[in-house]
Amino acid sequence: MTMREVVPQLRRASFLILLLFVFSLGASPQASQEQPNELARRILQNELRVEAQDHSHWMFRLDTENEKGEAEVDEVVETPHGDLKLPISINGAPLTPKERQESEKGLERLVTNPGALEKSRKDQNQDAARSQHLLKMLPDAFIFTYGERRGNLLQLAFRPNLKFRPAGHEEQVFHAMEGSLWVDDHENRLAEISGQLMDEVRFGGGLLGHLDKGGTFDVKQAPVAPGYWEMTLLNVHMNGKALFFKTIAVRQKYSRSNFQRVPDDLTAANGAEMLKKQVSSDQARRP
Repeated sequence: MTMREVVPQLRRASFLILLLFVFSLGASPQASQEQPNELARRILQNELRVEAQDHSHWMFRLDTENEKGEAEVDEVVETPHGDLKLPISINGAPLTPKERQESEKGLERLVTNPGALEKSRKDQNQDAARSQHLLKMLPDAFIFTYGERRGNLLQLAFRPNLKFRPAGHEEQVFHAMEGSLWVDDHENRLAEISGQLMDEVRFGGGLLGHLDKGGTFDVKQAPVAPGYWEMTLLNVHMNGKALFFKTIAVRQKYSRSNFQRVPDDLTAANGAEMLKKQVSSDQARRP
């Protein structure tokens, strides 16, 4: 899929999907009164619960850089039928009038072809289900220890639990990592998780792909409105091949900003009009 093709759904579920390299809370007592693995378990359970209850939709700015170094800035709007986007700039250059016209035509074709949106939504839901399975198994797959505190943020460092036996490719990747999980223990939410592959991961003896030692990932989320947290950064830098991952490239970087809540029953047609107005407004403010 090229940078110009429709972006897959990148909502909160995206935080879970794009946690095929990642993880996430419920009301926490003082750290000294609770074992770190139990705190991590409640973090994960609460994150899944909040995700299941949150049906909000948002419009936001998406900055993307792929494994080829190609950069694109898009305006994205979430709808119940799938996500829509319009590019603002490509490789640092604003769109020409012709490119903008072509992008708007492509958006209109997508709006009138709900099957394409439905396919991306189904793929995203399948990946979310796989991610939820991974989130549930993480407290068993890792040993957590308390780290430092930065204001409301508490660090939980993690390393593989050698007694855990991974079943499946994604579990293999997770289990080869060490890193840190930062939680806001006042809001009881995940703020950041970062990790590094401590060993090479080979799939099917290397026939199905591999990931080299030293690969890193970093994921952040933050409150965008009272009671609502969204992913703001995903940075994956892995060397190797892992073709079975459907939505995560070996190397990619997303950052999301300028969140605005939109109606939860927003139609694709209305979402497209909202995008056009927002992009036009942005370009009118450019020098």
